[in-house]
Amino acid sequence: MILPLLACLLLGLLPAVFAQEEQPGKSEDDNGYAQISIFAKALELIRQDYVDQNKTSYHDLINAAMKGMLSSLDPHSQFMDPDDFRDMQDDTRSRFNGLGIEVSMKNGLPTVITAMEDTPAAKAGILSGDQILRINGISTERMDLQDAINVLRGPAGAKLTLTLLRPSTKEIKEYTLQRAEIKIQSVKGARLLDPELTGPYKIGYIRLVQFNEPTADELSKALDELQKQGMQALVLDLRNNPGGLLNSAVDVCAQFLPPNTKVVSTQGRVASQQHDYSTSGAQKERPSFPMVVLINEGSASGAEIVAGALKDLRRAVLVGETTFGKGSVQNVMQLPDGSAVRFTTAKYYTPSKQVIQGNGVAPNIRVAMTAEQERSLFALRNMGNMKPEADKGIIKARDPQMLRAIDALKGVMIYAQENAPKAQAVKK
Repeated sequence: MILPLLACLLLGLLPAVFAQEEQPGKSEDDNGYAQISIFAKALELIRQDYVDQNKTSYHDLINAAMKGMLSSLDPHSQFMDPDDFRDMQDDTRSRFNGLGIEVSMKNGLPTVITAMEDTPAAKAGILSGDQILRINGISTERMDLQDAINVLRGPAGAKLTLTLLRPSTKEIKEYTLQRAEIKIQSVKGARLLDPELTGPYKIGYIRLVQFNEPTADELSKALDELQKQGMQALVLDLRNNPGGLLNSAVDVCAQFLPPNTKVVSTQGRVASQQHDYSTSGAQKERPSFPMVVLINEGSASGAEIVAGALKDLRRAVLVGETTFGKGSVQNVMQLPDGSAVRFTTAKYYTPSKQVIQGNGVAPNIRVAMTAEQERSLFALRNMGNMKPEADKGIIKARDPQMLRAIDALKGVMIYAQENAPKAQAVKK
């Protein structure tokens, strides 16, 4: 009786699987009842004969099976137990305990998307693209993404040793880091750049660290302040921004685009995953000042949506390097016990129908930075309380992407000034 009853219970958890009698592209042998019956048989054999009885509870075995099922689909799909799900919710509120590393699976290894600013990882010099080979001496080769995240996170104050491979230099290095409470301020560094760099023009600068619930409101306030100071052009820095909430990214686009402008679309297998996302009709319109967006390999997900939209709609010039290429949509569905499944349901497309997933967003003006330049620049950023004269020197010496962005904006404004009298003459 146990085997049929268990199969029925399992089937009861998956009503959507049987909503359609036949799935397109599936063979007749792919029968849900038959396959779950096989699973239930294997489960009972393990519970009956496995040597360590304390590892064979239904809860542990089925949770492990769900982890394996989700992780087999793609690097971004995962099963989250109740604690993992609460951690994910804390992320969107800009607060959690850990090292400040945003990771994804790439080539079978946990890979750093970015080390978030003002965190232990950033201060240690960890960079986008670094591959995590070992955590506390334990190989990550067979570790799934959620297991890696669970080890990286934990109580503040505890120390972890990471062994990282930097593919760009083939360097393997160990870092001993101490976990801390991570509080992410998503909008940073808002200011007018030094006149020695910008000449007679007032060029503003804003860095977005990630996209969470308050990001769009914080950005709006920063833009208001810069406009009061007479800003004529803007550098929006999305380098090492790992993304975040889709709605936040769309609201950020709304600060620079007309109301009701489509900025991204999603396409999946089912009609419910075909969506167009547009800017709000209620957003305050701003002057169409010249704009450059800085991007690099650490720009991912929401950062790629913003960069792709502003590029395709000719609202901004992108300067830097091709972005990470994380452009898939994950739905998070909570289960009755407080756990949740996150699985990919669609892919993001820019307004010109370019696929972000696996490709990234290419810059209009490519400016490379060496690993040493990146490490030095972001380490200096994390020092805090940087004086304006020091900031100017750092840009000149270590930030060729910023210098190229400033030059591009100055060129646009010079061209606009020289052609303004001609345009007025034509109107007359």
